[in-house]
Amino acid sequence: MTGWTWEYEGYEPADERLRESLCTLGNGYFATRGALPECDADDIHYPGTYIAGIYNRLTSDVSGRKVENEDMVNMPNWLPLRFRLRHGHWLSPDTAPVLTHSMGLRLSSGILERHTRFDVGEGRVLSVRQQRLVHMGDPHLGALRTEFTADNFSGELDVEASMDGGVTNDGVPRYRDLDGRHLTHVHAGIAGPDTVWLRCRTRTSDIRIGMAARLTADAPVMFRNKNPRTAQHVRLHLSEGDTRTVDKTVALHTSRDPAISDPLYAAVDRVGRAPDFDALLESHLTAWNQLWRRAELDVEGESGRILRLHLFHVLQTLSPHTADLDVGVPARGLHGEAYRGHVFWDELFVLPYLNLHFPEVSRALLRYRHRRLEPARNAAQAVGRRGALYPWQSGSDGREETQQLHLNPRSGRWLPDHSHLQYHVGSAIAYNVWQYCEAGGDMEFLHTKGAEMLLQIARFWADSATYDERIGRHRIRGVVGPDEYHDAYPGATAPGLDDNAYTNVTAAWVLARTLELLHALPEPRLRELVERTGLDGGELDHWEDVSHTLYVPFHRGVISQFDGYGELAELPWDEYRQRYGDIRRLDRILEAEGDTVNRYQASKQADVLMLGYLFSPTELRGLFDRLGLRLDDDTWHRTVDYYLHRTSHGSTLSGLVHGWVLARARRAEAWQFCQEALQGDIADVQGGTTGEGIHLGAMAGTLDLVQRGLTGLETRDGALWLDPVPLPELSSYGFSLRYQGNWGVRLRLERGKLEIAVPSSDASAIDVRLPDRAVVVEPGETTRLELRD
Repeated sequence: MTGWTWEYEGYEPADERLRESLCTLGNGYFATRGALPECDADDIHYPGTYIAGIYNRLTSDVSGRKVENEDMVNMPNWLPLRFRLRHGHWLSPDTAPVLTHSMGLRLSSGILERHTRFDVGEGRVLSVRQQRLVHMGDPHLGALRTEFTADNFSGELDVEASMDGGVTNDGVPRYRDLDGRHLTHVHAGIAGPDTVWLRCRTRTSDIRIGMAARLTADAPVMFRNKNPRTAQHVRLHLSEGDTRTVDKTVALHTSRDPAISDPLYAAVDRVGRAPDFDALLESHLTAWNQLWRRAELDVEGESGRILRLHLFHVLQTLSPHTADLDVGVPARGLHGEAYRGHVFWDELFVLPYLNLHFPEVSRALLRYRHRRLEPARNAAQAVGRRGALYPWQSGSDGREETQQLHLNPRSGRWLPDHSHLQYHVGSAIAYNVWQYCEAGGDMEFLHTKGAEMLLQIARFWADSATYDERIGRHRIRGVVGPDEYHDAYPGATAPGLDDNAYTNVTAAWVLARTLELLHALPEPRLRELVERTGLDGGELDHWEDVSHTLYVPFHRGVISQFDGYGELAELPWDEYRQRYGDIRRLDRILEAEGDTVNRYQASKQADVLMLGYLFSPTELRGLFDRLGLRLDDDTWHRTVDYYLHRTSHGSTLSGLVHGWVLARARRAEAWQFCQEALQGDIADVQGGTTGEGIHLGAMAGTLDLVQRGLTGLETRDGALWLDPVPLPELSSYGFSLRYQGNWGVRLRLERGKLEIAVPSSDASAIDVRLPDRAVVVEPGETTRLELRD
């Protein structure tokens, strides 16, 4: 990577899926993988296009069981553009000798460039240069410019541009036993002398999709439509050394769009009104320039370049266009079909970054959760609880989408999946509501939709807690924590664990924050909530009691991941590393051996240590104080060390959380884990998973590591709190943020010095709190501070 460009040299079939994911282009509404336009989907290439929030549900027969799965739908492929010399075969890197080949992702402009030189025999060379964009200004437009140059020959070149409605969801090998045919009623037609259209609908969700393509070339355009494809043909005469250009412009609409009547009419109309490629490029560049100003990030060296790539993909998945949509945070972006496009808890790692740059996007993502509050209440009722139980995996309507079975590719066996017991996702949603409102001061949201969600999540936790007279505390049983390796006790006939520390502590936090909010609500609004929810004083007293008495287990002077964790067997880590090398997916290794990770003190990812990620040391000590427990520095450091040696890091989020926690503890090992988080997708450290979609939470989390982790930045009590920690490998960095109505607030830390610049405006001054002092920075002022070690 050089500066603002991410480049790949040479054609490597084994690396294509990874490159396609990392070269995906998007705008928050839709995204298209960076596949070569002349290549169809096969074992090497996968040219997927995904529109945010478009799901479809199908039922499949798997191992003798009916399995229902809802997937983010692979849309009709708008990319195809193939070419050949007249009477020759279609050219691609898989069918013709390639002299040179490069792909360049231009981060500053959101452009994917491709250069390939084909050896077409007898000393002749065909050079192909392409520029592709998914328009950041108009979210319904994409465009592809292709330039052909003949070297050492003249002749005719046939070019075929098409749209393919015969695509399926086939991008993840382990899902191939599931039905992936989500599109039906595919029809194609002609809309004008240079324009074709394609329409279809999803099979069960019945979402109508309209797509139109305009082909521009200095040659007549011919048509050939045969469902499920529509094709346009041009024949170019190439003279030696001359370049001929073909531009393809597409428009996409669906029946879920705001202010839509007929998606096909909208697509045809939009592509007809779209300007030429050069004008589209200019407005596209303007939109990206505006995004980069709002998300300014200045980190030197290789780390800065990787962070810029991460930021690019976050902005492509969750852009200002997202604010107009009913969508959540897809864990793998709009970049592939892993996790079926579902929404997990990853917003916990994404929203803290967005809150301080694009709060309107954060609000939209929280509204996605609020719109699905009723299904969450129904889910709680189904398990005999009051309140709201949000699903571990969410899709279109908020029901639980977690699969009943999952495939272990190492053993080939389909196994029961109990990850729906990760009820802690509700606490993540409550945390995000609170953080968003603290950062932006959105009291209207906090007092209305936010209060409604917090109340029902708190109610669920209070109703889930049972009092154990033996220990004099409340307990939450039958759950799974962030460490998905452990879903049952050894030999148990039913899944679930008791008193997961992360679950119980965050539940106590939700109860405490909700009580605080209810006491602060304006009386008329509180009265409305009480009338609508049946809340009474006795219930609030119970919440108060539970928030002080939830049980947090300890063993050998450290916080136990769950009750009984310390009694599990120790895993011979060195033996397994020697035998298998990469043991990140230890669960699959042990299951293939006929064993289970449930028997061992071995965690997939940070679980207890997530508490150090969410809460500052002061806040975490306060939570334990509220629970009547002592958490001093020694206990926390012992706990960090304990789990550091018992975690396989089978999640890209694990390195991020460990790096954050160790940096805050001023530990030398911090950079090792920060590096792993930075390398997670570009080096595909999880062994082939990035080709199925990026890990959006980990990417956004690395940005937040710089923004909040290293700076100690907190937004609470109407102030901006800072407590920077030195990280020698990253001693100089800066970024801008948006806080309490102040746009473009710039912070820069460099070798023990902090600079805060607030642009001129009529917004209020910013109250900045450091451990040893407080300063007020007025709009139009720049303050420089010496930091004390």
